[in-house]
Amino acid sequence: MSRPGNQLARLESEEVARGVRLLLARPLMTATQDHDGFDLIRRRREPITKWFDYYCGWRVIVEPRAGYARLFKVTQRPDRTRPAFDRRRYTLLCLVCAELLATPVSTLDELTTRTKQAAAEDGLTFDPARRSDRNAFNDVLTFLEENGAVETGEHVRADPTLITRLLAAPAPPSTVDTIAGLTRETRYDTAHRSLWQRHSVMRRLIDDPVLYKEDLTASQLAFLTSPSGRKVVQTGIRLAGCTLEERAEGYLVVDADAIATDTRFPDDDNHAKVAALLLLDRLAEGPATTEDLAEEVRELLTKFRTWAKAYQSDGGAGRLAADALELLAAFGLVRTENGTVHRLPAAARYAVEELND
Repeated sequence: MSRPGNQLARLESEEVARGVRLLLARPLMTATQDHDGFDLIRRRREPITKWFDYYCGWRVIVEPRAGYARLFKVTQRPDRTRPAFDRRRYTLLCLVCAELLATPVSTLDELTTRTKQAAAEDGLTFDPARRSDRNAFNDVLTFLEENGAVETGEHVRADPTLITRLLAAPAPPSTVDTIAGLTRETRYDTAHRSLWQRHSVMRRLIDDPVLYKEDLTASQLAFLTSPSGRKVVQTGIRLAGCTLEERAEGYLVVDADAIATDTRFPDDDNHAKVAALLLLDRLAEGPATTEDLAEEVRELLTKFRTWAKAYQSDGGAGRLAADALELLAAFGLVRTENGTVHRLPAAARYAVEELND
């Protein structure tokens, strides 16, 4: 018979693990977006904050009265494969946020006009009469609303505090002139090497779908394969409610509950993911050119005329193949070199097994 103290300790560890994964999936969480999730993080904020600080070197701020929690995930390896926006929308985002900080409550027409004027002052062009600019503006507002920084309705109401929390960077953008300067963390300039080893390895393990040994530095690999480093990593992953799979080629962190997962694969929720599975089967036979894979997709579209209608037009096969390959690359399952696509070891997890009678 278990003791009440043991039950409480187990409940706390389970809630901390869930809170860690909730913040990994949604680094900026508000009580409005997820009341139960935010309440859990609020109650367990101390051990959750300590976990991120010790294992990843990431800062967590929880503001119970303001109703938000923010995980400041930073990296010296910005992922350019999954931007939130294109360059134009990022520019509009900065302009809109600046206007909302100055005037948190306004009508949509007023905000549009002020954004147009601000763009002109900076030598930029923003014409809400053009559909492309109007769509970009709407995308920016949608992004801000999804992150809890803006409420739209009869008026646009902004939360200035949440707007300032959107950016997670060690250095203010106004003080640097390069991306490297923006992501530089000065704490590691004088810190012991083991601190950077622990943080950099854990960041990659929990952020990357798969981590190949060949992509690690010699210092990181030495830490990860040492008895002490391995114990630290295994403990941290376990405390987050995940498991660490190790293969000859690399490592994979698995969240069986899929709480920390922002996108899933395999999944039939879009056509690119379905096509991606087809291409993985083709690549199991050996490397293929992007043209060969586009032909595979073209045959699929021809066979199923009513499927993936958005790709049934001229050039659709090439676009669908490109989208599928981009997804596979993001999951660490393929790599393209000089126009030839190679299947990576982690793709073996998705192999289709034949059943024998």
